[in-house]
Amino acid sequence: MCSGNISQDILILQMHSAHWHINGKYEEKSNLMFWAKEIKIKLGILLQKPDSVGDLVIPYNEKPEKPAKTQKPSLDESLQWRDSLDKLLQNNYGLASFKSFLKSEFSEENLEFWIACEDYKKIKSPAKMAEKAKQIYEEFIQTEAPKEVNIDHFTKDITMKNLVEPSLSSFDMAQKRIHALMEKDSLPRFVRSEFYQELIK
Repeated sequence: MCSGNISQDILILQMHSAHWHINGKYEEKSNLMFWAKEIKIKLGILLQKPDSVGDLVIPYNEKPEKPAKTQKPSLDESLQWRDSLDKLLQNNYGLASFKSFLKSEFSEENLEFWIACEDYKKIKSPAKMAEKAKQIYEEFIQTEAPKEVNIDHFTKDITMKNLVEPSLSSFDMAQKRIHALMEKDSLPRFVRSEFYQELIK
């Protein structure tokens, strides 16, 4: 089974290759090198060892917010956000306010991950999809990522398996987990904050 670490997998394969070479089974060595090549092809795009430290993390490029050009919501719209995270996220003004609140708490990584997933699902080019999947993985999913989101091990494992062959649904499970976390934890805090209270005065 592939460990998800290319260097480690290749090292293991090389150790086995040396063992079988000593015992004279050259055909096994050939098979192992073939599988080593397969691992590089399948996981190289997402989990390859970076050429330099500068390549280790590719930050997700967020679209600049333009709150000055966003129309302030009506009182009725604002009041609906108390019970619906989706309605909040669908409103540009609400999204900007929610993000500002989370930044004030230094907890904006969950929302940024959710936004990144939404943008990812709009990609049509397989090549760009693989590139964006790698960016999101390195920024939010991998252990000790700069903005690592709080998802359980099962969800992380499923997400990593999905990224071997990226598709539009690769991050669906992780995104749903983060949405539920924001709905249960972040939204109630936002509703009690000055950011929201100013909107409903």
